[in-house]
Amino acid sequence: MLALIAGTGALPAAVLHALPQRPLVCALDGFTPEIVPDVTFRIERLGGFLNDLKARGVTQICMVGSVRRPQIYVSAFDLATLRLVPTIWRSLRKGDDGALRGFIAVLEQRGFQVIGAHEAAPDLLPPAGVLTKAQPSQLHRADALAGVAQLTLMGAADLGQACVIRQGTVIASEDDAGTDAMLGRLGATAKAAILFKGPKPNQDRRADLPVIGPRTVSNATAAGLAGIVIEADGVMVPDLAGVIEVLDAQGMFLWVRPKGAA
Repeated sequence: MLALIAGTGALPAAVLHALPQRPLVCALDGFTPEIVPDVTFRIERLGGFLNDLKARGVTQICMVGSVRRPQIYVSAFDLATLRLVPTIWRSLRKGDDGALRGFIAVLEQRGFQVIGAHEAAPDLLPPAGVLTKAQPSQLHRADALAGVAQLTLMGAADLGQACVIRQGTVIASEDDAGTDAMLGRLGATAKAAILFKGPKPNQDRRADLPVIGPRTVSNATAAGLAGIVIEADGVMVPDLAGVIEVLDAQGMFLWVRPKGAA
């Protein structure tokens, strides 16, 4: 049996609708997803929550959607969670990716198989290639290489999965506020630039895989971008047909770029 730990954003609903049968939908208290959860839990009660999943027959867990680090109240820990405290604290000190790896390790130690959203719903990964009428120019292809280099630097700092590049220059990088906030700060100043998005180098793809949706496309349009480049097999697009329709109407391109492509 599969349990879906759903965060915020459009991806949890897209994954849920792509599954052949409804899983047990769970949500972390304070991060209400767009789908109705069957179970809500607090991180201070993680041990008891995992015991409950075991009792329900859950064997697989998929984490999908956005979740910020919750505020933790030590006095609220239940007995089943106290033994996990050292692992939780070590994980929280290691940045976002480290925290996710630590959480996955806890789940695996308890006997659960953790699968990525792209494994649960592989159709949400778009095929490689240019999927729009508009095509990237040679300058845009060169900017994509600069985007790869920038994401490598950002990954080393465990910060962000997207950047905006124009003529080889990084004009914006994603921070904790996310891709849409980064694009919003640009206003309409990014004419002819590209949005480059992909997973961090060596990222555990079972959690926090990047997503491109209609809102990001709308913000990219408002910023005056020429197009969007995403890493093939590394970025999920919940509404691919809708995204392509908007980009075609705006004369923008979507390039699903194979890793290592020129």
